[in-house]
Amino acid sequence: MPGYTDSKQEHLQRLRRIEGQARGLRRMVEDDKYCIDVLTQVSATTSALRSFALSLLEEHLAHCVAEATRKGGAEAEAKLKEASDAIARLVRS
Repeated sequence: MPGYTDSKQEHLQRLRRIEGQARGLRRMVEDDKYCIDVLTQVSATTSALRSFALSLLEEHLAHCVAEATRKGGAEAEAKLKEASDAIARLVRS
């Protein structure tokens, strides 16, 4: 079971808000809004996605990685590597 299962509904609600922000961006471009206003909204949407990603990562570490490390062995090493790679991707983005 995914680490986010307990907060799935909250995550879905956040994603719906982010989806609305993305649709708002499209409307802003369709309506020829001022560039800086569009960029401001891009920044807000990017921040919302980053916040969602960090929340999901935190839950993954607390649930999936913690569980694997309790068991030890190759699965623990794989989960730690997977988490490290995910963190690296987030840092680069």
